[in-house]
Amino acid sequence: MPSTLPDGEPVPPSGELPASALDGLGTRPFGFYVHVPFCVTRCGYCDFNTYTASELGPGASHADYADTAIAEVRRARALLGEAAPRVETVFFGGGTPTLLPARDLVRILGAIGEEFGLAPGAEVTTEANPESVDPAYLAELRGGGFTRMSFGMQSAREHVLAVLDRSHTPGRAARAVQEARAEGFEHVNLDLIYSTPGESDDDWRASLAAAIEAGPDHVSAYSLIVEEGTRLAARIRRGELPMPDDDVAADRYLIAEEMLAEAGFAWYEVSNWATSPEGRCRHNLLYWTGGDWWGVGPGAHSHVGGTRWWNVKHPAAYAGRLASGVSPAHAREVLTPSDRAVERLMLELRLAGGFPLAEIDRSVVIARALADGLLETGPFKEGQAVLTLRGRLLADALVRDLVS
Repeated sequence: MPSTLPDGEPVPPSGELPASALDGLGTRPFGFYVHVPFCVTRCGYCDFNTYTASELGPGASHADYADTAIAEVRRARALLGEAAPRVETVFFGGGTPTLLPARDLVRILGAIGEEFGLAPGAEVTTEANPESVDPAYLAELRGGGFTRMSFGMQSAREHVLAVLDRSHTPGRAARAVQEARAEGFEHVNLDLIYSTPGESDDDWRASLAAAIEAGPDHVSAYSLIVEEGTRLAARIRRGELPMPDDDVAADRYLIAEEMLAEAGFAWYEVSNWATSPEGRCRHNLLYWTGGDWWGVGPGAHSHVGGTRWWNVKHPAAYAGRLASGVSPAHAREVLTPSDRAVERLMLELRLAGGFPLAEIDRSVVIARALADGLLETGPFKEGQAVLTLRGRLLADALVRDLVS
């Protein structure tokens, strides 16, 4: 079932933000995340806030969703006021955004542009399952202002896709990349998952090779995480499948780095590679570098000026609140300066640019990490703590040491 929302302090019915959140608004990059919570089927590993038709229940529908999301966009504009900045990035995620008609995604994007204005060269991305689009759909998105596609490939091996409960066939993701290119999308990402139970090194190499051959300019590769409450977790608990092995995952990461680097991709975040700086996902970089964003949709999270909030989870509850003129926010937290400093370290250290050494007060941990070959500095990274390849494998443990 969908993941549980965290606790937090109550949000005023109006959704009004504290004055501290609005301080400096417009001096930081600003983006929109639009959550579309619909899926045809639920993948066995997924714990995202998504709903199949049988799970949706009354009070919410695909047909009404664009109007509901647009209502929140307009509320955002009213709450942020005259200081509301132009939007630099928009990201439609899910769920499967492309289960909605392309005209609905374009309408939501249009409302964001009308209310806030899109910055010149704004990046506009939507996620898509490879089987949920065709050339006509892609052409409508491109003509409506979308600039980037992100396809969930996961694997090129049929038996691996079966374990993940993915419905597309091997080869479809590659064709979707080619179709997107033909319709004018310069930037295309493929998502891959490694260390799935039953996957071999050869399977993983085949998936990487297929992804590279498809011609995207961006690849994201994530180690499978077994989330409690998912069908995959239940199968592992019953002994039907083995638990993914950390050492195997590390080996798969090294294979990914080797093959992607040989193909002209460079890492810029631990799990992300691009063929050029222009191919990097600017929306994700906004998250990782402390920007502001407004999250539209049920369960969507937002962050503005150190205030973070999250919407009610179920689409019917979300729609009901907006229809009654009440904020859809479930709860929020106002981050302290210390909280923000810790989060900045946790996120920026994962980037290829690293983190300023002078701003890390755990000198003993840093010295040990440098000695152990987890971090490096150099003439092009002077004053920065930058993860080595080995450091990327142990990034989570290193960050824990630095913030503990």
